[in-house]
Parts: sequence; structure tokens; C-alpha cells
Amino acid sequence: MIGTVLCYVLLPAARLLRALLDAFFTCRKNVLLAKTTSTQIGDFTATRGRSIPEEQEALLQQWLQEGTGNSPSSESAPAVEEVSVKLTSAWLEGSELLMTSLSDLNSVPEITQCAGQQLTELHTLASSEPQEHAVSKSAEETVAVAGSAPWAAVVPQTDHQIAGCATVSVDVQNEDPAVLAWSLAHDTDTVPAELPTWPIRDTVQLCPLPTEVPYHEILWRDWEDLSVQPCVLEQVTKNTHLFEFRVMSYNILAQDLVEQGLDLYLHCHRDILNWNYRLPNLLQEIQHWDPDILCLQEVQENHYWEQLEPTFKAMGFACFYKRRTGTKTDGCAVCYKHSRFQLISFSPVEYFRPGLDVLNRDNVGLVLLLQPLLPDSLHLKAVSPLCVANTHVLFNPRRGDIKLAQMALLLAEIDKVAKTAEGNHYPVILCGDLNSVPDSPLYKFIRNGELSYQGMPAWKVSGQEDFSHQLYSRKLLAPLWPSSLGITDNCQYVTPCQPKKTGRRKYSRDFLLQFRFCSVACERPSQLILLEGVTDANPECPPLCPKPAAMMKDPDPQPFVPRSSGIMRHGLNLTSVYSHFLPQRGRPEVTTMPMGLGATVDYIFYSAEPVENGNRGGRRLYKDGALKLLGRLSLLSEDVLLLANGLPNPFCSSDHLCLLASFGLEISSIREG
Repeated sequence: MIGTVLCYVLLPAARLLRALLDAFFTCRKNVLLAKTTSTQIGDFTATRGRSIPEEQEALLQQWLQEGTGNSPSSESAPAVEEVSVKLTSAWLEGSELLMTSLSDLNSVPEITQCAGQQLTELHTLASSEPQEHAVSKSAEETVAVAGSAPWAAVVPQTDHQIAGCATVSVDVQNEDPAVLAWSLAHDTDTVPAELPTWPIRDTVQLCPLPTEVPYHEILWRDWEDLSVQPCVLEQVTKNTHLFEFRVMSYNILAQDLVEQGLDLYLHCHRDILNWNYRLPNLLQEIQHWDPDILCLQEVQENHYWEQLEPTFKAMGFACFYKRRTGTKTDGCAVCYKHSRFQLISFSPVEYFRPGLDVLNRDNVGLVLLLQPLLPDSLHLKAVSPLCVANTHVLFNPRRGDIKLAQMALLLAEIDKVAKTAEGNHYPVILCGDLNSVPDSPLYKFIRNGELSYQGMPAWKVSGQEDFSHQLYSRKLLAPLWPSSLGITDNCQYVTPCQPKKTGRRKYSRDFLLQFRFCSVACERPSQLILLEGVTDANPECPPLCPKPAAMMKDPDPQPFVPRSSGIMRHGLNLTSVYSHFLPQRGRPEVTTMPMGLGATVDYIFYSAEPVENGNRGGRRLYKDGALKLLGRLSLLSEDVLLLANGLPNPFCSSDHLCLLASFGLEISSIREG
């Protein structure tokens, strides 16, 4: 009886109470983040216990007289009073949830000053369509004015006049630390001395800002133009015609994985983890950077077919998707603009192989061969086809053997798709989340084209974690995969892939019995001990037995795969778009931040030409060939992401940063005759 009461009465009551609390905190969060026409989010600089100087009082009086117009507050004499500000906001859903002002991403932020003191630049979040907020005197949220001048919420001037500052007392409860960290930091080089503890009641400065404010500064990423470098200019001058295009690689964080691992995102408010909140942010970020080729990882299947693919098609993309095998609900997608590329071939890659322990996981990849589309004055064959690959390699840090085997499968597929009739390769771009850090053995294998793995601890392959303290660890032994896989240690298929045959291989009894009387079987071994009646009997070949030369051959023989002693290679000559280090900050780049620790696991590799005698400390050096790197979107360091409360946050809706690079593909002088 007691259990029934607890189950049917107390449990629903507890859930209802929690839902009400979540709704309350959500409304307060939306009030702080939403962009309005009547109030603006101010610069939250802690000023505990300060009073307003006389200069600020004069500015405030002028602001009230000019800005309030017919407001009763502008006509009243200066006096100490309390003004209540009631902020009401409709529930924001779908595309109305936290849309950042990416349209002004490249604009220079304006600086607000208060009485000669330069305030920190604040970049607020803004919805694409401003929400109406009612301003009235009420007891719902009281703002106490500190000083002799009254404060009232006013509508900003149409000419974006910057009003003065007033010190007000507000309550901030259960807010995401990134919201206040955003306003506490002037730029990426300014770190607040101490972040406030939530919940707080503090005296803060509130300064109205212009209606249009740039995206943000803490997560500001610069575009690095590499085409101005002398080495690139020299190459471009030889052939001024380049087919330029942009490639983006982005792990967008599947929603099912969020729900399964909520412990990884305890620093986030639950609302910013909602898919209806994250989707508009992701789409707007992709739309802003406007890539020609888009490689996505952790794409949830139902979200892809119901939301992403229709949206991408409306944006001019042709899309291909491959879900992970087994019970996994996410996969990889490659999209390209059909106005700029034409599909030649599409090859999905499944890494799962039944019966093989080294390939028993459900990760997948995609390999596309695209033909760039040129103007009518140029022949299509004037530019080389482009091979684009996208993958998401196994995460498990302990199973480096699986990571290497998966990469070998993908490189073998790239080798088959990108190989020309002359035996060379078309330009290749490899994107993906490889779950391996820079300078790890897996990274060096991709970049240097060779890896000696015999006896290497499996955890060391990716470099994600150090398990050297463990007494027992899995070691890599040669060969890493069996010959039945049909892939050599050079990451190439032994023979062109053929469709798998159904059913078991069957041999007739006569076919098997003919090997009883072959010449090798009838020879007596020299060291065989002679036993009368046992080892001295020689089988007699029947009269109808065919000679060895005329013996039947296996109709479907297994290919012979030569194997080495623990060295794997590939000949694609790939190098990374990013250098994985920020020289201006003296810190490494990071692409993700799990559990508050920054790491680089996402990459864009592209084809280049090795420099002769260019081997520096075992690191192969490259120079641009037919495919030239023209620019890239800079990454961020760990300390910068800490200011924004890690990933995801209210402004970046994935636990990974997007990678973006601009390439130029040489165009020959072939013209239509």
C-alpha cells in the first residue's frame, strides 16, 4: 500500500515540482539571453558596494530626460526610489531559441564607456526576430537604485545612442557561467580575476548597448589567409587559374549521445542541450561560413532525414549519409553544392567485419569522387576530380588496434576510388573525428605514410590517455588483420572489390578426392621411419586419375596477401590543414573539450607533394601541389574555451568546434574546341 502511494502520488508530485523549477529557471535564462527592443543586456562588471559619482549622475539624468520621452520617470525630480522592471518573454522554441548575430560576425565591435572608464565589450545573444518585452512597475523583479539618481528602463534611441550607466542591484540565480563570463571578459586576452558564485545578489553596472552587436569575442575565430604567403603566391603565379572551394568538417553531437551521457555535460544548463535549441545554432553557423563541401559526424539518423537533409537541399546541397551499423543511431554525412560539383562515385565504408576482433565495431566512413564544375568556356577535364572522405573512428582509447585497422580500410577505399589510370592519385581531402591527438602514432601514420606497430601498446596508438601504469596492456602483433580481409600492409586492396557471393562454397567429392593421388602426396619423406605394412605402402594412382597438369583449379581461390613484419604504409601523401599550435598565444589548438580538458581529435588532411630530402626528426615535409591550401578558420586554445564554460555552451551547440579550410585546385589551359 505504501509503495503504491509513493509510486502514484509522491513521484508525479516530485516530477511536477521539478518541471516548474526548470520552467522558472528557463524563463530567467531566456530573459537574460534574449535580444529585445526595450531593454538591452548590460555589462555585468561587479561593483559591490560602490556609489554613483556625480559625473554618472549627470549623465544618467540627461539620459532619462532624453530617452524616456513621455515616461513619468523623466519628469520627476531626482530622488532615491525603487523602480520595478517586469521582463516578460514568450517561450522560445525552434528557430527562435538563441539565434546569434552571425550576420555581423566580421564587423568591429563598438566600445561603451561610462564616465571615462572603458567598459568591457559585450557581445550579446540575439534572436533573429526581436521579442517584445513589457516594461512596467511591479513587485515581480525590483531594481534598487544605489545613489541619488533614479533609474528607469527606457526604449533606446533610433540612432543607437549610447546611454549612461547606472548601478543597479539584480538577482541572478542558476545562470550558466558562460553568460556572465561572456560579459566579464573584454577579449580573449582578458581573463576575469574571479567569476561570481551562483546564486548571487550583487550590485552590477548596466549599460544599454546598440541594437546590433557582433557575435562574440571570447569565441571569436579569425580567418587566416594563407594565399598571401610567398610560397603560395609563387605557385599561383605559375598558373593563375584556380578552382576555389571551401570544406567544413564538423562533429555536431548527436542528441541520442547527449541523452546517454548527461554526466559529460553537467556544466551546461539542460535547455542548451535541447535539440530544438541546438539545431538553429548549428544550421546558422553552417550557413554563415557557406562551405561548398560539408563533412558531418555524429549525425542522428532521424534528424538527418527529417530536418537536416531537407534544409541542406534547400541550401543547394546534394547529400549522402551512412548510419553506423548495429544498433547505433548516428552516422556520417557528406554534402556538396551541386552547382559546383558533380558526383562521379559514392562509396560507403563499413568497418565491422564478422568474426574479426580487430574490426568488431560499428564505425563507418564515406568516400566520394567529385568532378568540379567549370564555366562553359572551360572543358570539365581541365580540372582534376576530387576525392573527399569523411569518417568517425572508434573512441575507445585502449583499442588502438581497432583504430589502425579502421583507418587501413578507409585508406584502401580512398586508394581504389582516387587512383588514376596511370597509377597516380587524384587530389584527396580526408575529414573526420579520428579520436587521436596530434603526433600520436595514428596521426603520424596518416601524415608520414608509415608506421611500425609491432609490439606497440594499443593505448599508445591514439595518445588520448596514458595507461602505462597498468600491469597488463594489449600489444599490437603482426599481422594486425588477417589475409582474408584482402588488404595489404600498404593499405590497398589485393584485387578490385567484387560483390560478395551468397551461400557457402561447395566442392564435389570427386574434386576433393583427386588430391589423394597427386605426385607430392605419393612421395615418401626422407626422414620417415620405415615400418613394415605401415609406412612402406605406396598408394597406387588409379588409371583414370588426371595428371597434375590437368587438375582442376579452384573456381574462386582466395587471393594471396603478402604481409610484412609489423609495418603498415600508404602512398596518399596527406598533410594537415592545421598546425595544432597557436603561436600568438603560445598554446596548442583544441577542437573539443570533454570534461573540461581541451584536446584535438578533428582534422582535415589534404594531398600535397613531399619535399625532397625533407624529413625533419621523422616528420615528413610537404609543399602544395595541384591542391593548394588558401586559408583556414583559426581554432581556439583551452583557456579561451574555459572562459566560455567549455563546450557546448549557449553559443556553440556542439562539444566540438567546426573546422573550415579554403582550397584551390589548379585548372589547366584545356578549352573547348
